[in-house]
Amino acid sequence: MGQTSLCIVTHTFLPHVGGIERVVYEQCKRLMQKQFEPMVVTHRNYTDKNYVYNGIRVRCYDSVNIGFRLGIPYAIPHITSYKTFLKSIKSSDLIHVHGHPYLSSLVAAKISKKYSKPLVLTQHNTFIEYESSFWDHVEWLNDCAVGKQVLKEADRIVAVSNATGNYVLSLGADPKKMRVIHNGVDVNRFRPLRGAKDEIRKKLGISKDSSVVLTVRRLVYKNGIDTLIESAKKAIKKNPRLVFVIVGKGPDFEKIKQETEQLGIEKNFRLTGFISDERLPFYYNAADFFVLPSKSGEGLPLVALEAMACGLPVIATNVGGISEVMKEDYGKLVPPDSPDSLAEAIVGFSRSELSALKKDLRAIIEQKYSWDTNVEKLVEIYEELI
Repeated sequence: MGQTSLCIVTHTFLPHVGGIERVVYEQCKRLMQKQFEPMVVTHRNYTDKNYVYNGIRVRCYDSVNIGFRLGIPYAIPHITSYKTFLKSIKSSDLIHVHGHPYLSSLVAAKISKKYSKPLVLTQHNTFIEYESSFWDHVEWLNDCAVGKQVLKEADRIVAVSNATGNYVLSLGADPKKMRVIHNGVDVNRFRPLRGAKDEIRKKLGISKDSSVVLTVRRLVYKNGIDTLIESAKKAIKKNPRLVFVIVGKGPDFEKIKQETEQLGIEKNFRLTGFISDERLPFYYNAADFFVLPSKSGEGLPLVALEAMACGLPVIATNVGGISEVMKEDYGKLVPPDSPDSLAEAIVGFSRSELSALKKDLRAIIEQKYSWDTNVEKLVEIYEELI
């Protein structure tokens, strides 16, 4: 059997860091071992026009990226980008677009239809609520103008969770086209690591008897860092040994730093900024448990799976598809935007003996949520279409 050429269209890709970028990368790595030849088409974001990322070919189109400065990662392709899409799609056997609301997905969908190329769409998130209702309205209009057309053109729709599936069904997606494939995690990289706890705590100036709460987030409104800070203030009053480690960067970084200082809890906070993928497992291993304070828009967050793969129990707000992978004995769901509920759960976990849960939690993730399992299911869908 010869190689199947695969054109993967995603609005952003590595080295730009994010969840969709990580999903595309992990899938491409494994598809290359299964008679597929993937090429990623993405917008040009401080990169060369064409480049190779760890063996994955990447072709870029020029775009207007104003939204990125506002914390809204939405690239608008230039009119000149059409040639890039046309060349990439015509030379491929199968087209796979990521995200229904993006103009890049719509352009790729229309060209795919014109040249009778089979089209797969992966939808990653549910509806994202912004701080301003104006942006909520813009998102809803975009769903109607762009998203519905992409959903209509797709031959198969992959949802990363049942919650995400329900979202696209509400936009008129054909249920017969729908498949749910939960996201995966690199279980070889994200695992319990000996010595990491002491190493990272020493580096961050955290004492051995502290109870360390970790979150890994892009620092923007929808990710709920404001709720986490409010709950931290309440929780620290009840347990001063709590230390919160926030890994990530974003437009709200300085605002968060100032807020912790104003509240007088800066000694209980460590804002690390960006941490490389290679070092990230060490930070998971330095924590006692993980907190995911999202407000909305989550499909199936990779960071929760990464935390659990390292043996960390998770406290998460009950939004999107997180409830589909959370195990009652190894975590807790709380309502979004509820600092009191989150604080209560954090204090409860900080006073519990959690180390005994690690082995069982790790085993569950290995069994159900590896990227190898994810890609096997994806290949089944590809083979239905080619």
